[in-house]
Amino acid sequence: MEWDNGTGQALGLPPTTCVYSENFKQLLLPPVYSAVLAAGLPLNICVITQICTSRRALTRTAVYTLNLALADLLYACSLPLLIYNYAQGDHWPFGDFACRLVRFLFYANLHGSILFLTCISFQRYLGICHPLAPWHKRGGRRAAWLVCVAVWLAVTTQCLPTAIFAATGIQRNRTVCYDLSPPALATHYMPYGMALTVIGFLLPFAALLACYCLLARRLCRQDGPAEPVAQERRGKAARMAVVVAAAFAISFLPFHITKTAYLAVRSTPGVPCTVLEAFAAAYKGTRPFASANSVLDPILFYFTQKKFRRRPHELLQKLTAKWQRQGR
Repeated sequence: MEWDNGTGQALGLPPTTCVYSENFKQLLLPPVYSAVLAAGLPLNICVITQICTSRRALTRTAVYTLNLALADLLYACSLPLLIYNYAQGDHWPFGDFACRLVRFLFYANLHGSILFLTCISFQRYLGICHPLAPWHKRGGRRAAWLVCVAVWLAVTTQCLPTAIFAATGIQRNRTVCYDLSPPALATHYMPYGMALTVIGFLLPFAALLACYCLLARRLCRQDGPAEPVAQERRGKAARMAVVVAAAFAISFLPFHITKTAYLAVRSTPGVPCTVLEAFAAAYKGTRPFASANSVLDPILFYFTQKKFRRRPHELLQKLTAKWQRQGR
């Protein structure tokens, strides 16, 4: 049994004295984070390498995907610290700055991924529903890079308070790294946490749903062009819609639902300890789903970009042919 490092205090009341077990974190999080690190690090490096070496094919969607992979790569680099922390039973020996940085990188990756996926979806909507609009043609890659700069600024502004609220503390004679905030700041964190969910998830999610509803309506119409190129673009857009919707459903939706519920419950006076423990376990149990986003994003890239999907196969064929010639 251990103190919950996310439990807060109710308004006007002393901190909660609830004590409950979080042994599941030691069993669940290290192997999941290790798998995300082992898969996400090489996959995102491959995505970045392929996009950077294919400048002629650097479309606006590729620019957004490149920034998405950079966000995932930064998060993957922070995972070794979390793996060690949870493998040692929630013991954080790396100092206060590293604690704040790791928590910031998690939420920056989370909300950066949401915004970049929304940009990709909006770009796909414009390409299918307004392909000839002059305001769509204007700007090109330069406009995409400006959008990416704006996204990074927005993400940094949104998530910087997570680095302020996150901190280390002492519990049961060991140092811990608080995920949301120390218990004494729980009620102060509540408005920020809710605002982050609304601005950083609900609004982009609503925009993405609107894009895909309009896109689905256009794809279902039978009066569009029937040329093979047009049909291929429609099929590509449909695949993109399905995969991005799946990424949101798997990675982002469960995490934000359980986090919002947990924030509300832990800030409510008089909640029984068993109820608080259940909501805390549900929230912390969905963190791996949010982390899996770092693996799903590069899979999304290869699934929807045929020209990049061909390149590893072509490279493998060239290497095989070279080895065969040398062996003769």
